[in-house]
Amino acid sequence: MFRLKSLDHVVLRVTDVERCLEFYETVLGCTVEQARVDIGLYQLRAGDSIIDLADVAGPVGSEGGLAPGATGHNMDHFCVRVEPFDEDQLRRHFASHGVEAGPVLNNWGGDGRGPSLYIKDPEGNGIEVKGPPTIPYNPEVGYVP
Repeated sequence: MFRLKSLDHVVLRVTDVERCLEFYETVLGCTVEQARVDIGLYQLRAGDSIIDLADVAGPVGSEGGLAPGATGHNMDHFCVRVEPFDEDQLRRHFASHGVEAGPVLNNWGGDGRGPSLYIKDPEGNGIEVKGPPTIPYNPEVGYVP
């Protein structure tokens, strides 16, 4: 039997590749690991994971149907883990890029309950920015409200 270890990558279908590349590089600090321009796929390193941007006009992105828009998105949100979680520093950083950050919440995630806030990328995809847990996950206890 296998054991699920982690989320390896997420693929976002995008309409404006250049704008999204700039956002993920400058706002979140990702780096382009591979650009497959021939198929419209851009793979960005995000810590131990990958965020793929698939151009909806390219071979990979067009397989997903209609492009994301104001009333239909690729997903609700995905979460990136940051350290440290310094609310003032995060807000200043996001504001310097014209990105509005929501209120700090105390959310449950893969490593437990801790502070997080939400932002949106240029295509409207939600991104939860989560800090270290204040209540670490314990597999013997499970979810902690």
